[in-house]
Amino acid sequence: MPYGTGPYRAAPDGAERYDAGPDDAEPSDAVLIEASLTAPERFAGVFDRHADEIHAYAGRRLGPEHADDVTAETFLVAFRKRHRYDTSRPDARPWLYGIAGNLISGHRRSEVRRLRALARTPRDVDERGLHEEERGAERASAAALRPVLAAALARLSAAERELLLLVAWADLSYEEAAEALKIPIGTVRSRLHRVRAKLRRHLDLPKENV
Repeated sequence: MPYGTGPYRAAPDGAERYDAGPDDAEPSDAVLIEASLTAPERFAGVFDRHADEIHAYAGRRLGPEHADDVTAETFLVAFRKRHRYDTSRPDARPWLYGIAGNLISGHRRSEVRRLRALARTPRDVDERGLHEEERGAERASAAALRPVLAAALARLSAAERELLLLVAWADLSYEEAAEALKIPIGTVRSRLHRVRAKLRRHLDLPKENV
């Protein structure tokens, strides 16, 4: 069942969800958040729009046993802090991923244990398959990780893994990742460069394959 359906349909404050009519222009996240300051039920539109995506990301990082809690807490925190949102930014995804990442960091040991468990999974990896896995590392899902890549991710620092997976799994741009992590975009570029070099060493691949 998708996260935004069934029992997960309610907004984090229990408000009724907001549905634009068929002839209405789709409001931006910023419009919904600003409107929710005086009409809290409007925040449900942000929840409906992004809950499934945040849930999937949390599940990839921590497994299904933590995904529901992280998603619910992400939107509860976002609702409580909505008055701080920069409404010049129409897309709330980086903001939401930043909140989710902070919550996931509280489960750091669970994430590393999960990656190490995946790394111990028996699987035949020939040289060609390993190269293909590395080229697709920034788009891989946790369920499909080869053991060698899972082990490499487990060896990254929490900050390195967080940035890599925001770009890889959440598909954020460098600018959006910088916004989510509240760091300069130059730091994003330099840190990703170092992360890729580490992955290359861990996977024993030549530079041209990263």
